[in-house]
Amino acid sequence: MAGSANASIGPWRALLQAHAAVIDVLSSEMQSKSGLPLDWYEVLLYLQESPGGRLRMHQLADSMLLSRSAITRFVDKMESAELVERVSCSEDRRGLDLVMTDEGRAVFRRARRVHLRGIKEHFAQHLTAEEAAVVLRAMTKVHQAAKRTCGGDQAA
Repeated sequence: MAGSANASIGPWRALLQAHAAVIDVLSSEMQSKSGLPLDWYEVLLYLQESPGGRLRMHQLADSMLLSRSAITRFVDKMESAELVERVSCSEDRRGLDLVMTDEGRAVFRRARRVHLRGIKEHFAQHLTAEEAAVVLRAMTKVHQAAKRTCGGDQAA
């Protein structure tokens, strides 16, 4: 049984250590080369990839794993930097959508090059195509299982 626990802990620890190390390097490079904090880039990326370039605040909070109050303070700072703005939601006039400003789009385009190069240099180049495919399958499987578990907990 102890061997089984070690077999589970080893990959888990390696995942956490690799994630922390790569995020530290990416954060440092993003800040120094684009002037944009990595978590701000993440918000702009979510907006770029969202339908119509709009996200409700709760969707962003869920994507970034932050509380709604934390995401409000976070977005306030980005709004002060004129990278995003809150606009009325077309489907629910009481709600607000978050959208990128023109400045936000320009900053995102510049930062994207830094981010993509960093992912390639600090992550992708260290994996063969086969290893990358295994990582993708494995992490997708774990993510889907966790989402099912979380969804089951919410229904209970």
